[in-house]
Amino acid sequence: MANVIKLRKGLDINLKGKAIKEKMSLGKVSEYAISPDDFTGITPKVAVHEGDHVKAGEALFVNKNYPEVRFASPVSGTVSAVVRGERRKVLCVKIKADDKQVFVDFGKRNVSSMNGEEVKNALLEAGLFGYINQLPYAISTTPNEKPKAIFVSALRDKPLAADFEFELNGNEKAFQTGLTALSKMAKTYLGIGAKQSASALVNAKDVEINIFDGPCPAGNVGVQVNHISPVNKGEVVWIVEPTAVIFFGRLFEEGKVNLTRTVAIAGSEVESPCYADALVGTPLSVLLNGKIKQGETVRIISGNPLSGTKTSIDAYLGAHTSTVSVIPEGDHADEMLGWILPRFKQFSVNRSYFSWLLGNKEYALDARVKGGERHIIMSGEYDKVLPMDIYGEYLIKAIIAGDIDRMEQLGIYEVSPEDFALAEFVDSSKLELQQIVRDGLNMLRKENA
Repeated sequence: MANVIKLRKGLDINLKGKAIKEKMSLGKVSEYAISPDDFTGITPKVAVHEGDHVKAGEALFVNKNYPEVRFASPVSGTVSAVVRGERRKVLCVKIKADDKQVFVDFGKRNVSSMNGEEVKNALLEAGLFGYINQLPYAISTTPNEKPKAIFVSALRDKPLAADFEFELNGNEKAFQTGLTALSKMAKTYLGIGAKQSASALVNAKDVEINIFDGPCPAGNVGVQVNHISPVNKGEVVWIVEPTAVIFFGRLFEEGKVNLTRTVAIAGSEVESPCYADALVGTPLSVLLNGKIKQGETVRIISGNPLSGTKTSIDAYLGAHTSTVSVIPEGDHADEMLGWILPRFKQFSVNRSYFSWLLGNKEYALDARVKGGERHIIMSGEYDKVLPMDIYGEYLIKAIIAGDIDRMEQLGIYEVSPEDFALAEFVDSSKLELQQIVRDGLNMLRKENA
């Protein structure tokens, strides 16, 4: 019987523009691109040159410090560009797709008869191992790490996040195969939501199922790790997003790399929000073609509005991106009398506006910060939305102060930037908490290298 974990802290933000459960067709896409920045913590070394022809599944770049960790091309085609930025940093590798796709044949395998080392080597060979992240540091993991456990969260509960149960339709077998493969490498935990009912989730095999009942961020894998198997100094847990589990399953079931994922195109500035099946590296201009409403300056976000990153129409679908959000920028939002108005259309955490009287209505929030950065206020705001056994405000202060010993004592090993997304949303000090946590993790990683 699944273990039920009830959470009380958190906050559900009901945003306008949720994707309806229908899929649109994208048609032909001529060019794709993979960015090393999608794989946090790696130092990329490009394995191809402009003009080279690659098959789907061949390595475009590798982790310089661990060359056996390759990153696969989503399509077969000609390398059209290796785009570099300042100090020759690799920004992305572009591939002009062939009309007829050719895949590297890695061979079908029965994961039930494989051991953990064989599974790991298969993922390394196919260029998929880099899709496994780890705590501590919230980075792409390395093959020399020995995890005490592997965590998969199938619950996406952030505003506008894609519904994984919808993506799971038709991929149930690959998902189970992926879970079985992970279980060969370490004990695997599957976290699901109390309202999720897909048989492939509630009846998943070879994993320990934990049901999380509570508001956002119950779906954060860091929150789930904190309640099941907290990370202490010297320990490592692996984290795999549910779509990557499907990627792994397809590799063993089909013998090839298939990086197709179901993406939600959502937000208040999207015409007819819906889903689309798209390969990793698909241009956002294709996904958003004809979908953005006219008249507003918009912000395009790779991911959900809470923990996603600002991007542009010229970017490409990220390796871990399951939602593309479009919300108003808010740069031309002039409000007479400002905060004095009763504001029936504005969201307020502490009921400062009268909008809370209208029940669970949908809000069209824009990207404005609505205030300036100021000294940190010890108000207990973080604790109300952070369902983890840590002192969030004190941890942030320790990171800002650069006090590594204090950071370790306050639990930095078990957090990732997204765990502080809601705290950043409610923060009266208007601090960029996710970036502060990322800086702290980078500092700690450098210190322990």
